[in-house]
Amino acid sequence: MPNLLRLSAIVMITSLSLTGVSTAQNSETELKTEQQRLFYFMGTTFGDNLLTLRLSDEELEFVVRGLTDAANGNAVKLDGPLYGPKLQQLATERRNTWLEEERPKAEEYLTRMAAEEGAQTMESGLVFLSLEAGSGTMPTPASKVKLNYHGTLRDGTVFDSSVERKQPVEVPLEMVMPCWKEGIVLMRSGGKAKITCPAALAYQDRGLGNIPPGAAVTFEIEILEITN
Repeated sequence: MPNLLRLSAIVMITSLSLTGVSTAQNSETELKTEQQRLFYFMGTTFGDNLLTLRLSDEELEFVVRGLTDAANGNAVKLDGPLYGPKLQQLATERRNTWLEEERPKAEEYLTRMAAEEGAQTMESGLVFLSLEAGSGTMPTPASKVKLNYHGTLRDGTVFDSSVERKQPVEVPLEMVMPCWKEGIVLMRSGGKAKITCPAALAYQDRGLGNIPPGAAVTFEIEILEITN
């Protein structure tokens, strides 16, 4: 029953919020020790995966009840071979529903970004807008690049940002997502650009965490240095 066990794990952080141990409003102040931060991080890592199920409050209540009963050794015995596939089917159906909702919104967003002054739309669908030209050399597909990035959804939600962490990353372009591979080689060292990626070049139809399946996403990328 690996899928059922995995689902039990990923609702851990949500169960804490519902039982009053921690909430979105006061969780930061409750993290007083390094061990508390470690276990909270574990919960957020699991909890990110729960987003694609888009559970209602009532559904979430039953998930938390199952987790609590299992942790206390009092779980109602259900047929794993029966409910495991049903759970997978539910997850697939809800992801597909979200995907169908997101696709037209992603297309509209790409069109809007392509209409910005100076934006270029590539054959792949990538939208590239130079923000600062840069005066250094251009990376090649085999380059390793030190950079800062700021990733947002179409509504402006930040989903990942080395800028906010104040921690640049060094990446080999051979290993990054297709959107970065294509967009970064259009830049020069010291330059900054806004790169909007269709789903096929980024997180595709599966999404990731709070990134919807089929989502178009935008990265502002600044090349600090080409390191090889």
